[in-house]
Amino acid sequence: MATKKHDDHENYPTVVVTKTVTVHPKPLLHHPQQILHLSNLDRQCPMLMYVVFFYKPCFAYQNLSLGSIFNSLKSGLEETLSIWYPAAGRLSLNQADGKLNLWCNNGGAVLAEAVTTAKIIQLGDLSQYKEFFERLAYKPVFQGNFSQMPLIVAQVTRFGCGGYSISIGASHSVFDGPATYDFLRAWASNSAILKEKRSTLQIYKPVHERGPLLVGTQHGQQQLTKLPESGSSAPTRGAAAIDHLHQLIKQALAGPDMKFGGSNFSNTGNSNLILKTFHLSGAMIESLKIKVFGGESRGSFSCSSFELIAAHLWKARTKALGVKKGAMVCLQFAVDVRNKMVPPLPKGFSGNAFVLASIALTAEQLEGSNHEGTIEKIKQAKNSITNDYVIAYNKALDGGAAQGSLPPINELTLVSDWTRMPFHTIDFLHGEAAYVSPLLSPIPQVAYFMQNPNDLRGIDVRIGLPPQFLNAFSHYFLTNLQ
Repeated sequence: MATKKHDDHENYPTVVVTKTVTVHPKPLLHHPQQILHLSNLDRQCPMLMYVVFFYKPCFAYQNLSLGSIFNSLKSGLEETLSIWYPAAGRLSLNQADGKLNLWCNNGGAVLAEAVTTAKIIQLGDLSQYKEFFERLAYKPVFQGNFSQMPLIVAQVTRFGCGGYSISIGASHSVFDGPATYDFLRAWASNSAILKEKRSTLQIYKPVHERGPLLVGTQHGQQQLTKLPESGSSAPTRGAAAIDHLHQLIKQALAGPDMKFGGSNFSNTGNSNLILKTFHLSGAMIESLKIKVFGGESRGSFSCSSFELIAAHLWKARTKALGVKKGAMVCLQFAVDVRNKMVPPLPKGFSGNAFVLASIALTAEQLEGSNHEGTIEKIKQAKNSITNDYVIAYNKALDGGAAQGSLPPINELTLVSDWTRMPFHTIDFLHGEAAYVSPLLSPIPQVAYFMQNPNDLRGIDVRIGLPPQFLNAFSHYFLTNLQ
């Protein structure tokens, strides 16, 4: 049942890159070279994050050449980069404070063309990650020098069956999920493959300045000092997610009686995780709601599918990994703060605008609580994300707290909600993608909640798990769902 990281990718035909070009912004607008100051939220994970779009063979484009599709994508990317110009730049290390900023130097993105004799049908269930997918992505050689790494890379691959994949890697320092979604929609629209360019596409003009999210610059400090406390003159409290993370690390280092999953914290790595996707249909989610809340007796209590599945996953993962009853366990999940700031961030804000909400219990408390109680704590954590929380979170990151290089901790469950970003609806070619799969990320233990193209009421849960715990997790997670 597991999709192993080292699968039988050798049985697939090779992928041959036939062309690689650097794509610069079309000179529609002149953007002088400048330094765009990044926020601490931008700096958490500067590496490229990849997704790959799969488009099955289609009569509409069977007579189009790979070259014509490549040229259309190139032209569309040139036009899109003229508006999203920071994405054509490079990261730059400030020697004075050692922090990364964005050098808008029009260095360009990279677009590759490739072919394979493999057929998409050979890949089986596209929702299940396979190491072969990595061959469909352009991976620039990174030797530690961010100033030489492109911030956008892409590869279009024609399959032997006439289908296509389009993989895109974007630096997480430039965009977060919603901003990436807007960028890719604009690029698909500007490429105009088999369709008219849709100038009426509802995408706000991007706002690249980080504004009130900046900490440590004169502009940022001015913004921060004039922001009021939430109806109180009390000092800003710390951000729960950062506080809980520090407690987890302290717990991990406390001694041999507090080991994580039977392995030392310092030796825990990402290399042995298995990426597995669980499809929860709309009917399965509704069935769980009925079993948890008793159907009509649910009364006034309501919850979102995200809250329900996040609570269910946290309980299942903690139990499956055999966390000691007295250990502290955390659920942390990303919250978009665009409308949490005072004032709200402008429409079209293109940088990172998410923080982590956090809940902490002992494993025994979590196991003993019912779903309704856990969901209520998730709601409270969501509501705790205020302007003050964002300020405290941002300031804590300024002190060096980050999760980009954090190894998997069994006591920490991380969730990222993509269900409001239906990437499969982005029609680079003709119609929706058959599937859009995230590739291996710097933090593969994160559980991604995604829309399924064939079941809009359902949720696909992609998660990285140690192989020895996969069967146990599958059992506990699917209990009450079937």
